[in-house]
Amino acid sequence: MKALAIATLLGLTLLSTACTGPTRLKNDIGATPAYSSRERFTMIGRNWDYEGKQLMDDIDHALLLRPASRNSLWNVHEDY
Repeated sequence: MKALAIATLLGLTLLSTACTGPTRLKNDIGATPAYSSRERFTMIGRNWDYEGKQLMDDIDHALLLRPASRNSLWNVHEDY
């Protein structure tokens, strides 16, 4: 009985289609359920760009390449 239950479960698992029904993303390599591969790679590119800018800012700060100033490159508001 236990073997029959396991075989049935295994068979149903192999035959289930879950989210692989007919969609426009079916043949889109790299796509996720939320984003197409183009949208996803665009978001990754934007994040890499932002991380690169942050890296350059950190290097400039560490090597003291920017002149001393009370001005910030970032949009920071202080409440006095």
